[in-house]
Amino acid sequence: MSLILLRSTASRDSSRTRLLTGCLVGILVLIAVLILPGRAFAHAALVATDPADGAVLTQSPAQFSLTFSEPVSPLVLTLVRPDGSRLALTSFRLNDQTVEIDNPETLKSGTHVLSWRVVSADGHPVGGSALFSIGAPSAAPTAGEAVDWTLRAAIWAARLFFYAGLFLGVGGAFALAWLAGDGRRGQCFVAAALLLGLVAAPVSLGLQGLDGLGATLAWFPSPTVWKTAVETSFVWTVLIGLIALGVALLSLAGPAGLRKLSASGALLGVGAALAVSGHASAAEPQWLTRPLVFLHGTAIAFWAGSLAPLGLALRREPAEAKAFLRRFSRAILPVVIVLAASGLVLAIIQVQEPAALINTSYGRLLLLKLALLLFLFTLAAVNRWTLTAPAQAGDTEVQRRLVRSIGIEVVIVLAIFGVAAGWRFTPPPRALAIAAAQPVSIHIHTLEAMADLSITPGHAGEVAASMVIMTGDFGPLDAKQVTLVLSKPDSGIEPIKRPARKPGDGTWRVDNLVIPLPGRWNARLDILVSDFEMVKIEAPLDIRAQ
Repeated sequence: MSLILLRSTASRDSSRTRLLTGCLVGILVLIAVLILPGRAFAHAALVATDPADGAVLTQSPAQFSLTFSEPVSPLVLTLVRPDGSRLALTSFRLNDQTVEIDNPETLKSGTHVLSWRVVSADGHPVGGSALFSIGAPSAAPTAGEAVDWTLRAAIWAARLFFYAGLFLGVGGAFALAWLAGDGRRGQCFVAAALLLGLVAAPVSLGLQGLDGLGATLAWFPSPTVWKTAVETSFVWTVLIGLIALGVALLSLAGPAGLRKLSASGALLGVGAALAVSGHASAAEPQWLTRPLVFLHGTAIAFWAGSLAPLGLALRREPAEAKAFLRRFSRAILPVVIVLAASGLVLAIIQVQEPAALINTSYGRLLLLKLALLLFLFTLAAVNRWTLTAPAQAGDTEVQRRLVRSIGIEVVIVLAIFGVAAGWRFTPPPRALAIAAAQPVSIHIHTLEAMADLSITPGHAGEVAASMVIMTGDFGPLDAKQVTLVLSKPDSGIEPIKRPARKPGDGTWRVDNLVIPLPGRWNARLDILVSDFEMVKIEAPLDIRAQ
């Protein structure tokens, strides 16, 4: 009879394991589905190029420029000639949010591609290209790069294992030092998580370098890859994380007197590692977001790290685990409050408006994370207020139920880590809004006159136009009247004509201008130089979608 019961119990445990594994796999597949439709973006977004994308120039430019929504550091800058040959652009200057690039040669006729790859302040690389032609357009040379899904999967997996080391490993070491008393159940699990994190951290850094250069996994050992990696802000996350993981590992084997101190320092290191780079920590105002990320990460490590040691202690040594359970039950409520409050504020800063939860990959991943958190909080509440007291009283059946529930919590936590790792490939709506609000500018130059035209914001909708008018040799031009004419004949839209006013600051302005569609428009300025002379200058203008 006992053999039958053992087989029945084993069968149920096996079924639960398969069910939990299936749920985790399903969640990971859902994460992939949510991020597949979008491209790999980072915080920085390209606002303008000079020459403008698609521009046709009469002569070779002396330099190029790339303007982003925030300051960046160039990783790779390349000019692809019409014949497909490549020229590395190594001479550049950083001017606030603009990368000014020297052109080392006189370009021949035909279509060229300016290819760029930069890293933004949060440590995430992003790349792209712009086409322009000298004289007349020709067949565009190939400069695009396909998404390396193998590399992207490796980046995601390494980030997931790094998180597991930080949260389950360091948090577990803290729980063993402060909550478990003399119990050491779960120490092997915690040590394994820490070792996993120690391996995943440098691997993540190397993959960051590969992603920055747009290289394949075969280039992983290359010194150039690692040099690129250490030039990003993510290197500080890895360094601090390695220190935290190492100190936590020492706390497991160190003397009892230093165990609590080492584990506390390691736990604080988790929060610091997350606060020095990443989407949330790079958001403004950083005096608020960085401390919130620190608190959020520390709270996650405390809660998630305590689960496995607590569950193993309840399963193997239920009598000795009562004190562990009591201490955890007392401490977890304020920790969850800090976790939820900091996460809510960070989410509001990143998302900004409810529609972004549906319209962006970042928002959809956030909704998935919130759904998992709701499930986790509900399960934790049931454990806290329904199962904890009977388990402490020695009810063995309730203790078994609590162990199973804690196991489910661990699976949910791993799924949440997987969602967080997926954010590596999505831009927060906050960054998209910053990029959308940036102006689009063009320079129009003819022998008779020239102008700098800026449309703010540079997307379809209500905008304002600002113009600086000069003579063809950069001298002042006291125009009597300036009219802005926007046309898009391929969309069947009649030209939009608006007279500009002169506010007295040396510019001409058109306010409350509505551009109905994104895409390439033709911008023309009709400049009345005198009662008998009208100068018309024009150039293409790319308007972004909202």
